[in-house]
Formats: sequence, structure tokens, C-alpha cells
Amino acid sequence: MAIPQQTIDQILDRIDLVELIGQRVKLKKTGRTYSGCCPFHQEKSPSFHVYRDKQYYHCFGCQANGNAIRFLMEYESRGFPDVVKELASMASIELPKEQFDTKKPTYKKTQTKPTHSESTDTSPAFKAAHDPFEFIESDHANDFTVLEESFTKEHQEGNLYDLLENIAEYYEQQLTQHTHAQQYFQQRGLTQKTIQSWRLGYAPEGWQHLEQAFPQDIEGIKQIGLIRTSDSGRDFDLLRDRVIFPIRDSKGRVVGFGGRALNNEIKPKYINSPDSDVFHKNQLLYGLYEGGKNKAQDWLMVEGYMDVIALSQANIHGAVATLGTASNTDHLNILFRRNHRITIAFDGDSAGQKAARRTLEIALPLLNDGRELKFFILPDEHDPDSLIRREGVEKFKALWEQSPLLSDFLFALLSHSYDISSPEGKSQVMAELRGLTNLLPQKGSYRYLLNQSFREKLGLGKRFTPKVSNDAALSFNIQTRIEDYAIALLISHPFLYQQFSSLQEHIPKEELLAEILEILKVLFDTLPEEQDAAMYYILGATSEYHHITLELLQRTNIFSLVDTPEKAFNLAQEYTLTLKGTYLRKKMKKPQSLQESQHLRKQLNELTKQISLQLLQ
Repeated sequence: MAIPQQTIDQILDRIDLVELIGQRVKLKKTGRTYSGCCPFHQEKSPSFHVYRDKQYYHCFGCQANGNAIRFLMEYESRGFPDVVKELASMASIELPKEQFDTKKPTYKKTQTKPTHSESTDTSPAFKAAHDPFEFIESDHANDFTVLEESFTKEHQEGNLYDLLENIAEYYEQQLTQHTHAQQYFQQRGLTQKTIQSWRLGYAPEGWQHLEQAFPQDIEGIKQIGLIRTSDSGRDFDLLRDRVIFPIRDSKGRVVGFGGRALNNEIKPKYINSPDSDVFHKNQLLYGLYEGGKNKAQDWLMVEGYMDVIALSQANIHGAVATLGTASNTDHLNILFRRNHRITIAFDGDSAGQKAARRTLEIALPLLNDGRELKFFILPDEHDPDSLIRREGVEKFKALWEQSPLLSDFLFALLSHSYDISSPEGKSQVMAELRGLTNLLPQKGSYRYLLNQSFREKLGLGKRFTPKVSNDAALSFNIQTRIEDYAIALLISHPFLYQQFSSLQEHIPKEELLAEILEILKVLFDTLPEEQDAAMYYILGATSEYHHITLELLQRTNIFSLVDTPEKAFNLAQEYTLTLKGTYLRKKMKKPQSLQESQHLRKQLNELTKQISLQLLQ
């Protein structure tokens, strides 16, 4: 059954879009709208606007737009039913059950029948209310059927989320009764407010304390893995004599637990709930819900639960930790959906460096243009918790801010492994870099920029100087057009083809730039990785135009104009936008139809906004 459009409209009318987006993106009131940096692409100047009266958002940079449903689907990578169900709940609107009543994670409860000695009341009403299975009289057969169905539904089936919430409350209550567990948190510097905020608890020593506390829910506790069965067939509780860290999902529901041994001699020190129907540790991060609740903008992945909590207590929100597993692509993507720049903290020892290298290899395929990864290398023998206590909050923030970007971290990592004063060492660094950059997305400029940056740092940035004729006919009083600069840039930096490729649908086919772009389109995937080799490769492929291209390389003085990879990339963007505007205006002078004229005008308006935003950055 499709959800009525009237119901969807009603949901959207009741949702305050500014408040919804403001919980995830920092917004500032600007006139009649609220603006901020777009969460869907990298930008320095805000081009993302939220219109409260229209319940609509729009980004003038990447053209992302939509309503509350679209925003949550895109921002949190969620499906339509899940998003609509959450918004309906926020708006207190009931949805059609046929559409959204998916199967809940349930379990069968164990029945505990009360005995007759518990009451002297033997009336049929008492029996029906307290023990329907005793109420079997022929005169009441139909009544019993109804009662049995009701009892089965309400008393024989439990919800795993409810059970986990009840267990979390049980662990919290147990903490108040065990001084030695309270002392652990106090020694770690946690305040009572922090303990309550993070719902910290304690699992008693007993081997069957959960069975005793929840006798009807044993089947459910087994499903979530907190009761295990030994080889001899005896049940026992997984978490015993451990302080407890409840783990919440993105909606704030308790889905699992982490337990730390109070005795350091006990191994393993940490035990986490196993995966279950509601708990998938590879897709969750400890502290993510709490960080979002506190409107965190910057995200830092740390090692342990206590690091997350200590940073939060110091008003540094946005720290998260994996749940006893190594970081993976799901974890990183979760954070990248919240900010284009994320930081990962590592110990400064050799183990920390190995972990950083593993994370680097996992992260590289995810680094599309606009995403940044920073590496926070902690001082020896310190974690974020101990570093804050020793150096203070401001020092910690400063160290975090100074954390190197991936490119700088990677160069330091590789250059320390080889003697870069020798040709052999430089060759080894470039070979290792090539192996890593092959993991980067093929689309985008980052692979090219990273290689160029390394070459320049290693002193390999020798520039090509073409030898051209001094014939006065080639150099006398010739006006250099922007198309000439674009051609020179493409020949000298062929990897920038992707930045120019959007011009191909607008540029007249008789233009030399169109010919160069078509050749690059065919050969792009076969370009040599080395910058100089790629340039010679394209010079060979465009040999029929040598008399023009070589002259343009000299006349534009492109090698002096472009002295860094970043400048080359920025010029490519500038030339592309300017040329696209030129070609659109030419087309508008002779439109094929009124419809085409309107379409061209719309494109030109959007392009003008892009150019304006780029000038502001």
C-alpha cells in the first residue's frame, strides 16, 4: 500500500526543516533564510540555504536540493521508508500499518505461571486475568480463545530493543550498589553527570545474574549474546564483574554493551556484545549518536570508549571509537557523510604506525575529490584521555588542529623509510607511492595532485621547455585567447582532462580545443602515470597540430604560470567555467527553439552563480 501524498505533505508541514538540518549542519540566519557550508560537497564560503517558510533547502554550489525526506536520505544514506517512519514519529503522525509495520526483532518469553496459593480469589475473572490456561470451562470456550490470543501477543513475545533498554537500566542500577565499580570511573576523572549522561553501569560477579533478574527473557538475552552456553551445556552470563558501556545506534536505542574488566589481570580486558539482529559492530561507532546530539561538526576517531567519554566531558564532541574491531570502509563513510574532513588518532609507537598504514590503505579508495583525511599522532605513552588531563583542553585542540593531512603524513611516513638524498631512495618512495595512489578513485584530481606534490618535494619537478621556431610570423602581434591557455594547460597537464571534459557538449567541433579534448577522451585511461611521460605521450598523439601546440606552450608561458599542482587545478576550473559561459552565450544568439533558449538561459544563470561563489572563496 502506497503512502498517501496527503500524509507525506502533513509530515513535511509539521517538521521544522531548519531545526532538523541545524542538528547536523551549522546554520546562520541570513535575511529570510538560514545558510551554512554545504554538507554534500567541499566549500569554504556558505552556499547552502534552508528556507523555513518553504520547508526547502538548496545549494547554489552543487545544486543539491529538496525537503526533509530528501535531506535525511542523502545525508545519512537511508532508505525512504526508514526516513518517513522517523519523521512521522517526530511529527506524531500515524502511518498506514501495511506499509511500515516491518517485522520487529522479537523473542519468545518464558512463561512463569502463578500458583493458586498466591491468592484465595478463585473467581473466573481472577483466573482469566492471571492464568488463562487454567480457565478452561466448556461454558467459556470462546472467551478462552480470545484471552489466549491476547495473552500470546502481549505476554509471550518480547521486543529486543525493549529488553536491551531494560538490561541497560539494570546495569545502571547495579553501579549504584557497587562501590569498587564507582571508584573505577572516579579514578578516571569522570563526574557523576558524565556517568549518568553516558548511562554507564556495572555487571555483577554472579554467573547467572541476568537469568535471575529477567527470568522471562532468557531466550531474548541469548539472542543478543549476553547469555552463553558452555561445552558442558551450562548457561552463563557473558559480562561479569565489569563496568558497562551501553552502545547506542543512530536513533539512540541501546543495541549492545561493552564491558571492561576491573581486574587488569583478566583477559580480554574488553568484551563487547556479539553481532545480533539489532547489533552490527562493523556498521556502528561508539559516540556517534551522542556526537550528533551535541551537533558535532568535527569528527575524531579514537581507540577506546573512555577516550570518547573523556573528550565529551571536556566539551570536545565528535569523538567516536570502533567497537572492538579495526576501522573499515563503513566506519569511514559514516563519518565522511557528516563532514568532508575527518581525523584519526593513532599512538606514536610502531604499532600505531602500522595501524595508521592499514587505515590509510582502507581510506584511499574513499577519497573522492573534496574529502580530506588527517592523522593525529599522539605523543608516546598517551591516549586522548591522558593527554587532556596532562596538557589541558586547549593544548589538545591545538594539536588536533595541527594534525597533518594525508599527503603530508604519507610523505613523512615514506621519506623516513628511505634515504631520499639518493636517486635509489627517491625511486623507492615513488614506487611505494604509486602502489598507494593506485588505490585512489580513478575519477578526480587527487591522484594527479598527490603524485605531483611528491615529485616536487623530492626535487623531481623538472619542467619541459619546448624548442620552437623563432619565425616572426608565429609570434608577432598575436593575441592570446583563453582557449589557447586551456590547450597549453591540457598539453602540459593531461590529467586535468576531467576538469575540462564538461566543455565537450558546448564547444564547436571545429575548434582546436575540441580536437584536443576528443583525443584526450580516447587516451585518458592509457596515460602514463609520470607527469612528463604523460605530456610527451599527448604531444605525440597530437603531432599533426605540433606547429600550433608547441607555439602555444611557449607563448602562454604555461610552465611559469603553473608552478604547483594546486594552481594547475584551480586554473583548469577557472578556464572551464569561463569558456562554458562563452559558448553558452554564443548558442543563445541563435537558439534552435524557444525551449532551447530557456534551457540555455537557465544553464547560464546557474553558471553565473558558480563563478560568483568561486570568486568569493
